[in-house]
Amino acid sequence: MPQLPAPDYPADVRARLAADAKEIIARYPDSRSALLPLLHLVQSEEGYVTRTGVRFCAEVLELTTAEVTAVSTFYSMYRRKPSGDYQVGVCTNTLCAVMGGDAIFEELKEHLAVGNNETTEDGKVTLEHIECNAACDFAPVVMVNWEFFDNQTPESARQLVDDLRAGRPVEPTRGAPLCTYKETARILAGFPDEREGAVQASGGAGPASLIGLRLAKGETSAARIVSQRGQAAHGDQPHEPSPSEHLSSHDAPQETSASDPEHPAGPAAEEGE
Repeated sequence: MPQLPAPDYPADVRARLAADAKEIIARYPDSRSALLPLLHLVQSEEGYVTRTGVRFCAEVLELTTAEVTAVSTFYSMYRRKPSGDYQVGVCTNTLCAVMGGDAIFEELKEHLAVGNNETTEDGKVTLEHIECNAACDFAPVVMVNWEFFDNQTPESARQLVDDLRAGRPVEPTRGAPLCTYKETARILAGFPDEREGAVQASGGAGPASLIGLRLAKGETSAARIVSQRGQAAHGDQPHEPSPSEHLSSHDAPQETSASDPEHPAGPAAEEGE
């Protein structure tokens, strides 16, 4: 059955959001460009993008609800159902997974008794696996409301969610102090973080991210020179690998056309020759 039109916000809420929306739209030469921050704005009201939020965005931007829905369902940062105060995302992309991200995700699912994109009964934590956080040098990484918690283990991640649910203070490894998901959404809409010291605490990149820059500036000791395979450390005399050395697939003899008499190398034949 087709759904009835979405209800509107209460008058006082709509007036407040309309004033915020006017400020956001004024930043762009084309009002349609304001859709992404406006979706964060309505998400800050109820913790996810509701049908009422979609209607509001469509009306203030003179779009159809279908156009707004298409955008809100494309980006994973917009929630489509009620979520917790703390969005706990576990990176399960390649490096984080290898370093323990998969184990962390499985541990939290069992510990919280929720699945992917599900929220605990107390409404505190929503768990999800997320794509690369661009923090591979701190793998495995967990994010809470998009703040970094680096070099996690199943044990530390379990303690983290327990602290969040109990209301105990937690501090991100890097970045601003933690705030609720609704507060985070308002900041992502482009409004300043008015908490005292929050902006100053955001800081910069961590040491692991800056090691390449430090090397380029000569701020660290010279890198150790490793001799090529088959050459001695202080000369050009080849050495045979010891039994404890294992040749990689690139070092081992290959049955290629260059070394296999039965498959000599040569120009590819034209079709029909």
